[in-house]
Amino acid sequence: MRKSGKMGMKKIAAVICNYNKCAYVTECIQSVLESVFQDFDLMVVDNASTDGSAEQIRRKYGDKVKLFVNKENLGGSGGFNTGIRYALKEGYEYVWCLDNDVLVDENAIGELYRFLEGHPEAGMCGSKVYHMEAPDYVQQFGINIVWEEYCCEAKYYNRLEDGTMPEVVYSDAVAACSVLVRTSLIREIGPLPEENFLYWDDTEWGLRCNRAGYKVASLGRSKVLHCMGAKKENVSTFPLYYSWRNWIRFFMKYTPEENWEGMCTSFLKNIHEVVSNDLFLGEDIRMKTVMRAYDDALHGRMGKAGEDIIRPIVHSDEKLKGLLRGHEKIRIFENKRESQALAFAERALKAADEEGVTLQVELVAGHALDETDATERRSFENGADISFPAENDTFTMVDDIFRLNPGNMGLVTYYVDMEGRIVSSPRDVFLLLSIPESRQLFLDSQKGLFLAALRKLHS
Repeated sequence: MRKSGKMGMKKIAAVICNYNKCAYVTECIQSVLESVFQDFDLMVVDNASTDGSAEQIRRKYGDKVKLFVNKENLGGSGGFNTGIRYALKEGYEYVWCLDNDVLVDENAIGELYRFLEGHPEAGMCGSKVYHMEAPDYVQQFGINIVWEEYCCEAKYYNRLEDGTMPEVVYSDAVAACSVLVRTSLIREIGPLPEENFLYWDDTEWGLRCNRAGYKVASLGRSKVLHCMGAKKENVSTFPLYYSWRNWIRFFMKYTPEENWEGMCTSFLKNIHEVVSNDLFLGEDIRMKTVMRAYDDALHGRMGKAGEDIIRPIVHSDEKLKGLLRGHEKIRIFENKRESQALAFAERALKAADEEGVTLQVELVAGHALDETDATERRSFENGADISFPAENDTFTMVDDIFRLNPGNMGLVTYYVDMEGRIVSSPRDVFLLLSIPESRQLFLDSQKGLFLAALRKLHS
């Protein structure tokens, strides 16, 4: 690769960050090398992968790729920053950050370069990102920070590509899966916030860019495909922890003081909702992870999470299995939710099979209360004797257990909502009844701590 100061030095350092995605990263490299515009040097930063990624890159691409192998996993932000620091040292004019699970169009980088060359008011420019699994649909075309709701939204998310979207979109940030950034800007605002490890780092970078007086653009003519598999929470609490911790910390850092109380209330309500949800789903690990992320955000414990925090996700259906024990047959009342009832029937049959039990399932139209005499119906408001029939074998489908009306919810059937949560015991009933009070208690006990952490952060 050509060094800084030599005639004909390339203008762009293309930096791919990789961790344990050997198959993806080699396809990404190949797509970049097939670009029409070639005024770049390609670099891959491998975050101490254990799947043979580095060896495969060396074997397949040799000196076509400059390979950096970190001694440990530094996360997305730390990995990119390894390449960014090299680019700053060598004197490149631009850095093109790429996730390892993207495929770039042959004109993607050329279009980004020509745009920034012709628009000095823009500090960074991102590609138009499409779903790898559904390439006719947009994954994101710029990111906006919704300050009133303390969240972000991907612009044009899941929009069908019909040719009517603008060619250039200006926004608060762009995803680092494909973004070209001026090195002069990076020297001014700094590299990606390495303490994040991953998630919300590109959002903060975009905010810094805008606050430094430069625009953040996204360009429709620069197209890439991006796989979202890395964000799935079906393996471990890895994405859950970092997304919650960095989400909270971002708004702690950048929310104006006059909005601190509203921000605290919003986050605490969200956390309480997640905890309540996970209690019904039996997801104790998820619940504890969110609470740890919240605590770490408040106390500024950033960087890479400890091994005690990142744990495997264990999806348990022990609650349903317990309800099925002793029953050879159950009835599922559709309650105008046929597809939900079918899905629950499959779930029940699977749970029974795992227990080595043969189960018959009958799908019934309507609600279980339709078959119950009014005098036999017991509701949450009928006194302290809150219990379900000992031999209950019916399940009734509802939209959301948290929106059930205690006054007209008979205790003659179990209730299952669209998220799979089941109301089936006195404990469940009391949890539902106490949610407003427990939410207020949580807010009252935590808001002072939250505000104190904010004052300490900004002192």
